[in-house]
Amino acid sequence: MAADRQHTQEQVALPEAFVKQVKSALENLYDFAYLERHPLAQVSRPRAAELATTGGQHLRRELMAAIESLDPGMRVSFREPPARLYNLLHLHYVEGSTIQKAAHELGISLRQAYRDLRRGEENVASIFWVQRSRSLPQASNAVQASSIDAEISRLEGHPRPTDVRSLLHHAQQAVEQLAEQRAVRLCVDFPSEPVTVSTDPVIAQQVFVSTLSHTVQQAMPGRLYLALRAGKNRVFLALRYAPEPGAINESVIDNVVAQLADRLRWTVNQEDQPGNVRVVTMHMTARGPVVLVLDDNEGLVDLLQRYLTGHACQVTLAASGKEGLQLAQELVPDAIVLDVMMPEMDGWEFLQRLRARPQTAATPVIVCSVINDPELAYSLGASLFLPKPIGRDDVLVALHQLGVV
Repeated sequence: MAADRQHTQEQVALPEAFVKQVKSALENLYDFAYLERHPLAQVSRPRAAELATTGGQHLRRELMAAIESLDPGMRVSFREPPARLYNLLHLHYVEGSTIQKAAHELGISLRQAYRDLRRGEENVASIFWVQRSRSLPQASNAVQASSIDAEISRLEGHPRPTDVRSLLHHAQQAVEQLAEQRAVRLCVDFPSEPVTVSTDPVIAQQVFVSTLSHTVQQAMPGRLYLALRAGKNRVFLALRYAPEPGAINESVIDNVVAQLADRLRWTVNQEDQPGNVRVVTMHMTARGPVVLVLDDNEGLVDLLQRYLTGHACQVTLAASGKEGLQLAQELVPDAIVLDVMMPEMDGWEFLQRLRARPQTAATPVIVCSVINDPELAYSLGASLFLPKPIGRDDVLVALHQLGVV
């Protein structure tokens, strides 16, 4: 399939004006007002109407899907041209990094970054050109629903530290007019200090807006209470209101929003209490995964941070076994990456001491060493073994197996 797509892109002669239109849309990926007026959005309107969305929103989905379709997969090294093009497009347009920063993260020159970005834009334009020349407006509802599910399944969150209060304030503004029309008054109880979680702000914003909109539509005229509370490792949002009689058996979130919340690893609970009171509680993880690295080479931390871009992992270095044991107890990391060749206390001794402590005995450990002795590593309690040098795919696959990313 990838070969067919590449062949198609090589054969299509694209008008330069069309490539410029796609580029301008990519540059304004999060400016919905701009996308609504964009020429490509006018073409999107018939299908957008069928999917109950706007032309601008549908255009943005198409752009995101086109970028994701260029992902060569984890088996291709991030230094290979196909992976480089995809990562550059994702870093610059989806995550909002500058070209200079993206080039630095990918380890390429600025000149090469501009060349690759141009090639990537042409690839996205080719996908658009072929899709639109073949698209049929008579797609069935079942196919449309399947496309939405496929789009959601392709979403890869790009979490970063985000103030939940800011997202909720924007959600409030989005539903203000709707609430006024339905005589629903929003009563907010938020902390005065920032409430930070590690999440994808784009997906999270849509979850908040949709949940609040559906809640307003279910509520009887009167007050709708929103309370935000921050715990040690989790953040809680509670919505409390009186549902209309017709909404008694309805869920406050639909299937699409539920899937988006699941992508964020959030849970949404709905409880009907006596006295016609409904409480909807949203549970959010406050922090991203913590990866503790035991290595006397700080360069490994920089490498892992680059590999884990987009996964909001906190990568912390311990330069000695003693420091590692202390941090393992304090941070409670989701995984430890352990080098065997360490001064004073080597990796084997560290692993034995870690497993002997009840507080850290269950912590997953990835032994990563030039000493290729996986049997010894596993006998001492290693979860996984990676021989050096390690690549980005090796790290991501290992952390995925451990449920960290």
